[in-house]
This record gives sequence, structure tokens and C-alpha cells, in this order.
Amino acid sequence: MVHPPHLRAVDLVLVVLYLAGITLFGLHFRTKGDRSLRSYFLADRNLPWWAIALSIVAAETSTLTIISVPGLAFTGDFGFLQLALGYLLGRIVICILFLPRYFRGELMTAYQVIGERFGRRLHRFTAGLFLAMRAAAEGVRVFAVAIVVGVAIGTGDVGSIAILSVLTLLYTFEGGMAAVIWTDVVQMFLYVLGSLVALVTVCHHIPGGWNGLIHGAAAAHKLTMLHFSWSMAETYTFQAGVLGGCFLTMASHGTDQLMVQRLLAAKNLKESRIALLSSGVVVFFQFTLFLLIGAGLWAYYRHLGRAPGMSADRIFPAFIVGQMPEGIAGLMIAAVLAAAMSNLSAALNSLASTSVVDFYLPRHPDMSDRDRIRLSRLMTVVWAAVLFALAMFSRGGGHVVEIGLSIASVLWGGMLGVFLLGTLTRRAGETGTIAGLAAGVLVDLLLWIQPHAWNFSVAGHAMVLPKIAWTWWVLIGSLTTCAVGYTASLIFPDADPYVERRDL
Repeated sequence: MVHPPHLRAVDLVLVVLYLAGITLFGLHFRTKGDRSLRSYFLADRNLPWWAIALSIVAAETSTLTIISVPGLAFTGDFGFLQLALGYLLGRIVICILFLPRYFRGELMTAYQVIGERFGRRLHRFTAGLFLAMRAAAEGVRVFAVAIVVGVAIGTGDVGSIAILSVLTLLYTFEGGMAAVIWTDVVQMFLYVLGSLVALVTVCHHIPGGWNGLIHGAAAAHKLTMLHFSWSMAETYTFQAGVLGGCFLTMASHGTDQLMVQRLLAAKNLKESRIALLSSGVVVFFQFTLFLLIGAGLWAYYRHLGRAPGMSADRIFPAFIVGQMPEGIAGLMIAAVLAAAMSNLSAALNSLASTSVVDFYLPRHPDMSDRDRIRLSRLMTVVWAAVLFALAMFSRGGGHVVEIGLSIASVLWGGMLGVFLLGTLTRRAGETGTIAGLAAGVLVDLLLWIQPHAWNFSVAGHAMVLPKIAWTWWVLIGSLTTCAVGYTASLIFPDADPYVERRDL
């Protein structure tokens, strides 16, 4: 097993300066005087669309994307980009179906519209599922930080995660959504700059530079993007990318409070749409950049004539520490940590907003603004502790980006199905939709826990159903939720299924 070197003194100083600087920058947005929940969770809806777009990209990227996507290209090819095509299509659907509903009233969470359309039970059910899903998925992302910090400075998992969690908590606790989005903007510029520097450095270590990377990777079919196959066991195919990626984005950006909260912070519906669509274009080029780095690392190790001797997720961090020039390595580690802090701050703010708005305030509507802000800050601290604990249970093998997305996909399918039922039909009632949501989550859970394939017998004949890739889970879960929810609503109609007599 190859043990990568740690950062040099100059690089460590740069990392420490970054951590201190971004924390102080975030604290600049601390509460001044009395504020409302709208101000704390939506930044008074006074943010420019371009800042929201970059914040969406930063939240969507995370540390696990930066370190794991290059690993996908190192061991495979550019097939991951097929998902990005679906991401673009999914954003268009969200702009048409969901965003107009979100901007009809003074809403702060995605799940308030579920309560208005169906009722309190489903409102709390969907909000609770978000809390469970976001916490579980974020635990994997927080652990991804330990991979980078551990490679860089040799600290253990607990120390690495604790340092970053505390610093991120400070400015999220004080500044709310304004601090989250503006630090996202700074952090995104930093990690994109660092990634570009990394690509240049990789090319410098490859004979022939950029041309050597492209020619060598193309000859080995590393740059292949499209894979046309009807096998649902293959993760990255054109069908899974376009259809699965579309449904995945409809769920993640259309029903997940982590993203919906950013879209609700826009000045109006038009700017929210522009922010969402433009973020999709940026994400596509970002993924291309990360995959190029992975292809470059493959060419580099091929030139050396040896294998890296470590998991794919650790190859890029190890290259940063061992091969990048002094000073540049520190910049790149800071860039990766920037993505981590960006995603963690967004998770803390969205988890706190859902806990307060969807669960506590309906039971205590007469709370003063000051008490509401205090409660919101308390919930931010509570969720920071929860994510820290979950990160300790997230250690394991495999590509962490795929682990994070697969965990989220288990619940996203059912959640998206609920929103589609509320949007596309007037017949769906609360009881039937709850049954559909339970069915959709159960189906996706079975898909997640299946070891290899399903073996069963029909009329004495052995039957085998192949393992279904996670890229299909959201689509399957949402269609299951819609089918079961609609049918159950017809069989067991509610006395008043249409709560406010309007669409979602």
C-alpha cells in the first residue's frame, strides 16, 4: 500500500489562512439587530440571480464530486457526462412545473406547498423524509472531507471533520442564508481556479502535455461519453443519463430543501429560473473539467508504468500533495475544502429551516421573531452535531460520489412522485398519496439493498432479475409513487382531498 506524502509548511499555512479567511468573511453577514425568518433563511429575497446560480453549483459540487469524479474517469471514461445531459433537461421541467407554484405565496420550504395541497400528515411526512435523506447523504459528503484532510496533513477522521464542521457552523449560525450563498460564490471561484491549475499541472507531467493527454486518452477510449445500452444494470448509459438524470435533478433541485431554499431566495420567478438554468450549464462544464483531470491522472500513471496503489477516490488528493508545486498544492487543498464547507453550510441551513418551519412553528405560531431566530440557530447547532456523528458511520469503500447519490436516490423517487401527483392531477388525495410514497420508498429501498440480482421461481422455473443501477432509482420510485398513489386515491378517497382547492 502506497502512503502519500503530506503537505509542506507553506501549503499548510495557505490552508490555514483560507480556513480563517472564509470563516471571517462568512461572519461578516452576522445578524445585526432583529431579523425575521425570511431574512435568516431566504436573505430577504434580495440576492442576484448569478450569485444564486453559483451557489447552486457549489452546493451541487461538494468535496466528493471533486475527488471522486476524476476517479471515475481514471477507472472508466466520460460516461458520467450523460447524467449531466439529464440534469439540464430536469432543470427545464422544474422551471415549468414547480417554480411557479413555489412563488405563489410567501413560502420558505418546499414542503409547505405539500401541506397546502394535501394536508398536515403528508406535509410532515415529506419534511421528515427530507431530514432523514439529507442527513444520511450529507454524512457521506462530510466524511469525504476526511479523505482530503487526512491525505494532506495526516490527521485522523475525527479531527479533520471536527475542524471543518466547527468553522462552517460559525458563519452559518451567525449569518444564515446570506452568509451561505456569498461564501458559496467565493468558494466556487476558488475550487474552479484550483481545478484548472491542477489540470495544467497534470498536463505538465505528461509527455506531450495537453495534446499527449487527449491523444492518449482518446486512443484508450477514455473520452467516450455516450453508451447506448438498454441494460438497466449499467450505471452510465445514454438512457439512464437522460431519463435517470432528468428525474434525479427534478427530485434534487425541485423537491429537496437544500436547493429549493436557494431558488426561493431569488427576487422573483424569472430570476429564479435564470439562476437554475444557468447553473446547469456551469455544472456540465465543471464535470468535464473534473473528468479531464481524471483522464490526465490515468495518462500520468501510464507514463510512470505503475499503478497508483490506492483507491480511486484518493488518487487526485495524493497527486495534489505529492506532485503539485509548493504553494499551488495548498491552494488546491483549500479549493477542495471550499467545496466541502459550501455544501455543509447549505445542509445546515436547510435542515434547520425545515425543522423550524415545517415542524415547530405550526404548533407554536405565536412565537416572536427573536425567539424564532434563536430556535433556528439552536437547530443549526443540533444538526451540525448530527452530521458529525453520521460522518463517522459513513466510512467504507467505493466511489463516495456514487454512495452519496445512491443514498439520496432511495428517498428522492418517492418525494418527486408526491410533487408530481400534486401538480399533474386533482384526483390524488392525502391518504392515497401517502400509500404511494411508502410504496415508492420501499421499492427504492429494495433496489438499494439488493446484493447482485433477484433470484426467484415462477411455475417451477428459475428467474433472475439483474441488479438495477442507482441512476434508475429515482425514476422507478417516482413512477411507483404516482401509480400507487393515484390508484389508492381512487379506492380510498379522502373526504376533502383538495385542501385549498388549487394546484400544488
